[in-house]
Amino acid sequence: MEKTVLLVLVGNRKESAVTVQKILTDWGCTIKTRLGLHEGVLDNCTNSGLLILDIVGEKEKNEEMTRKLNLVHDVKAQLVNLVLK
Repeated sequence: MEKTVLLVLVGNRKESAVTVQKILTDWGCTIKTRLGLHEGVLDNCTNSGLLILDIVGEKEKNEEMTRKLNLVHDVKAQLVNLVLK
């Protein structure tokens, strides 16, 4: 069994969220599950966050989505392939 996960660290959500969301929407059919995490709530909400995406589809398309996310200022995206033998 193989699973591909895309980790996306957003350093400045207020500045980058709209662009990141547009990219994820454009590639939405490859995103099976999306989990967003950030520290704090309400008045203590932090400006950084982590997205964990369970993605499917062709390797090349997933790599292209990752490349586009990495072009956004203060965003770092990394594909992780997990294989269970």
